[in-house]
Amino acid sequence: MKTFFSWSIPLVLAAVLLSAGAAAQEKPIVSLPYNHYYSHAEIGSLLRDFEKKYDRFLSLQSIGKSTLGREIWVMTVNNPDTGPEDQKAAMYIDANIHGNEVQGAEAVIYTLDYLMTNYGHIDRVTDLVDTYVFYLLPMVNPDGRMHWFDTSRFSGGGRSGMQPTDDDNDGLFDEDGYDDIDGDGYILRMRKKVENGDYIISPEDPRLMERAAPGQTGDYIMLGTEGIDNDGDGRINEDGAGGYDMNRNWPADWQPDYIQSGAGTRPFSYPETEAIGTFFLSHPNIAGVQSYHNSGGMILRGPGSKDEEPYSRSDLQVYDYIGREGEKILPFYRYYVIYEDLYTVHGGFINWTAEGLGIFSFSNELWSSRQYYNSAVPEEDRSSRGNSGQKERLFFDDHVEMGRQFIEWKPAVHPQYGNIELGGWARETGRVPPMFMLEELCHRNTMFTLFHAEQMPVVAIDTISVTSLGRGSYRVWVTIRNSKVIPTISDIAAKRHLVTPDILSLEGKSSTVTAAGFVRDIYTGRTDPVENRYERVAIPGGIPGQSAVTVQFIVSGAGRCTAAFVSSKGGKTVKTFMLQ
Repeated sequence: MKTFFSWSIPLVLAAVLLSAGAAAQEKPIVSLPYNHYYSHAEIGSLLRDFEKKYDRFLSLQSIGKSTLGREIWVMTVNNPDTGPEDQKAAMYIDANIHGNEVQGAEAVIYTLDYLMTNYGHIDRVTDLVDTYVFYLLPMVNPDGRMHWFDTSRFSGGGRSGMQPTDDDNDGLFDEDGYDDIDGDGYILRMRKKVENGDYIISPEDPRLMERAAPGQTGDYIMLGTEGIDNDGDGRINEDGAGGYDMNRNWPADWQPDYIQSGAGTRPFSYPETEAIGTFFLSHPNIAGVQSYHNSGGMILRGPGSKDEEPYSRSDLQVYDYIGREGEKILPFYRYYVIYEDLYTVHGGFINWTAEGLGIFSFSNELWSSRQYYNSAVPEEDRSSRGNSGQKERLFFDDHVEMGRQFIEWKPAVHPQYGNIELGGWARETGRVPPMFMLEELCHRNTMFTLFHAEQMPVVAIDTISVTSLGRGSYRVWVTIRNSKVIPTISDIAAKRHLVTPDILSLEGKSSTVTAAGFVRDIYTGRTDPVENRYERVAIPGGIPGQSAVTVQFIVSGAGRCTAAFVSSKGGKTVKTFMLQ
């Protein structure tokens, strides 16, 4: 018996606790594994599976085709029981405009997975799906993504779209790209041993190359990235697949190629950007934009150029609130202004959505390598940055990845350079996170984007006050309140007339509106009158975030009346009342 109480009871309790823990964890927060990258075909299959499983909420459509004919998919998330999608504020989320920025697509799929898996289980998720619409576009550039997947394993490959381009102005298109000289499936760096070189093998690590010191004769020359001179012009890798940048092809501050490299012949000159532009113009309910890029661990907002007008104080309050909260949600990420803290971008996507459409827009540069490297690297290595931080990358490759990411130098024969050596980093390093960190990246960025979505307008007719003026006339005050941070119309949209004004209308079968105006002081009753269409008052500035607008109507007549508020980004709300 003594043995029973000293051993068996703890074992029974442990079993009960383990069982309870298992029950608590029985429902995962997502249904898919996020420890590898999905191809275009796999993502299409996943989207169709989600649509079939959650057909009440999901609708999948192709909004166009890429240069090489791949579908550009958009998944719409909407609960029809709470209203049609065009009467709700919408959050648009996309990724992978640059083909080699692959983890963004996984972050978009994770968002869809998280929303559907947790609807009805997490109150805030349920409220998000019931209140708003989500438009999810995993791959802006499916051709570039598949170029990254299918071609030799090079981390820099596939950034562009795949429309053939003459990068070196020789009349030929895409004729001199990277070449896998030894056929090992990797595109690496090339070095050649010579008598009078300018590089030496690092005495600290034989995998690293260092420039020879002044007065020192080196043993090697560096020949660049693996490739050959395909077109006989004396250069290598100067005209690879594509060669343009779809994130410079949007109307806001678009500049021609000689000013902004890769911009294309005009805005929307590529089928991918044209399809997305058409989608936006046909969905004025989009109130928030999130575009995923990589890398660097940044939460970016516009303007993209110093020539653009700075954002107004009221718009900045919204951006700063979301961006600074984002820095807490995303450790090691920094909230930046594109042109001030990064570089100048003309014709950028979120610059178009923010400055050309008036939508509050962010672009996250996914994956902060500081999260992976800095905390455990000796201070002298972090500060010296020898070999562009290669020592710290090798340290973690050795001790965290078991050396699987660095390809050791090996001999090869080059058709032009003769005997050379090849070595360097595999494709899945640098711009993309280690696979074991991918799910955390997806989860944290999804949480930031859902936090942004939670700030989109939720508008209701708060109060209706009716005061008799005698002789069948009434003063009616209608107060419309926005309980969220984002206004129904941004300040830049109002100033540039980018959206349809919000409308508050009042009508009744047995009544007539004879005057109307905006109540500027609810205590004194000071009102600024409107000049026409008294029964249909336009509110060009919208309903500010966490604020209200009160409109006064003078009405003659009797009986039931209806007040209706309609907003592109604030939805529609209706309330009836009696003139009495």
